[in-house]
Amino acid sequence: MPYIKGGGLFIPTSKPFQMGDEVFMLLSLLDEPTRLKIVGKVVWISPVANNSRPQGVGVQFSEKDASEVKNKIEALLGSALKSSRSTNTM
Repeated sequence: MPYIKGGGLFIPTSKPFQMGDEVFMLLSLLDEPTRLKIVGKVVWISPVANNSRPQGVGVQFSEKDASEVKNKIEALLGSALKSSRSTNTM
């Protein structure tokens, strides 16, 4: 998603959000023992789940958190980034 500057994640959820809502996340990455504290804003909403995509929100990382979190996620995903398999990254 080219308009998502600094990276982001899709968060599967049925909770109601509005575009621009600020969200606070505690993110666990694979086997990492420490959870990352991340602030972001809702930039995409996928309403009720259907056969092709789950319900949830797209969250863009805050400018403060973007580079550190994006780099950690990309390092852990490694070659999976070039895979055709779907992920919750944006």
